[in-house]
Amino acid sequence: MKDASFADLGVSEVVVKELAAREISAPFAVQGMVIPDVLDGHDVLAQSPTGSGKTLAFGVPLVELLKDSDARPSALILAPTRELALQIVDDLRPLAHARALSIAPVYGGAGIVKQARLAARAHILVATPGRLLDLIERRDVSLSRVRILVLDEADRMLDMGFKPVVDRIVKMTSPKRQTLLFSATLEGEVGRIAKAYTTDPRRHSHAHSEERKGDVEHRFVTVSHEGKVGRLTTELGSSERGLTLVFVRTKRGADRLVKRLSKSSVNAVAMHGDKSQGQRERALASFESGTVDTLVATDVAARGIDVAGITHVINYDMPGTRDDYVHRVGRTARAGASGTGITLVTADQHTELAGMLAGLGLDDQLQQAGMRPGRQRPAASMKGDTTGRGRQRRSRPAGPRKGPRAGAGRTEPARKVASARPRGR
Repeated sequence: MKDASFADLGVSEVVVKELAAREISAPFAVQGMVIPDVLDGHDVLAQSPTGSGKTLAFGVPLVELLKDSDARPSALILAPTRELALQIVDDLRPLAHARALSIAPVYGGAGIVKQARLAARAHILVATPGRLLDLIERRDVSLSRVRILVLDEADRMLDMGFKPVVDRIVKMTSPKRQTLLFSATLEGEVGRIAKAYTTDPRRHSHAHSEERKGDVEHRFVTVSHEGKVGRLTTELGSSERGLTLVFVRTKRGADRLVKRLSKSSVNAVAMHGDKSQGQRERALASFESGTVDTLVATDVAARGIDVAGITHVINYDMPGTRDDYVHRVGRTARAGASGTGITLVTADQHTELAGMLAGLGLDDQLQQAGMRPGRQRPAASMKGDTTGRGRQRRSRPAGPRKGPRAGAGRTEPARKVASARPRGR
């Protein structure tokens, strides 16, 4: 239904008014596809990039289908990281309250007793798999009456090794449940779990429209190991840059880099899994507000964080995979804006990087940097994550927002592990 409103999609007046109060009136494409099917009770598989509006695509019909008299919890949203879980709660809480529903996040690194108390009273749980299983094993939460299950960023959950835990959790829900699965891809292992978890699902595939794609300049800079900090400092000294996200490989590396930048009079903050909740909240708030314009982060810490106005993404450490590159650089050039992705690479990394990025349409940029493009391989596309990914929200000055807490001693990133389940994410 072209140019349909939320009301046209079957959304109630009270929810439409709450959306309008947030200056959200026109559904994004993925919302127009998904909402009617969910309201009609169908299982749904949706292939949609981050920033396409998928949170409201499942959140709006979810709050419509629940009643305040329903069992608690009646709905479960699984997310791969605490950052994404908190973002989902932040986005859906006003809609849930408009329908007299309660919603609570469940994630590792926070006090489990308080979380258990809030979770037991919530109609909607938004949880990371490891901590949710902790609560279940403590008998603080039961999923037996969950009738709507949402798996958000299912591909990321698999990448992080959560499949055994998710399998256990899904089996604890009602076999008659309605299941909604959202992922950047529905192929391979994601496709297999989608088939196992759903019944006769409606399938939708969506990519950003041309007008929402941003203009990203990709630059590759050859540096020596000894010259990386100096080159980074030079890039950060550009008068053209705004908020800048710098990616490093390890938590220790993030802290070390912030200290080295400080010696060069660059004010930066680090964000990673060993930071306390308060430290992470303050770091994110100072970055969003522009008080500190450089955030140094690991891949896991940055997942799920949606900050408008990032003009530059700098890969201080080379990404581990092509998907990591796509997700990293996709933090800039949102909502049709322009942005710059810079990768610092040593001479001995040229071949590895060129092979990693083969097929992303960056051959000219690699050649300009003196690298021979790698052989093209089928895989990720630059569509979606490196294009404009504006959130469906009103424009307002950035300010402090609720940030995540991480548990101490976590190893980042949590990759595929067969013998032990990831905990506390």
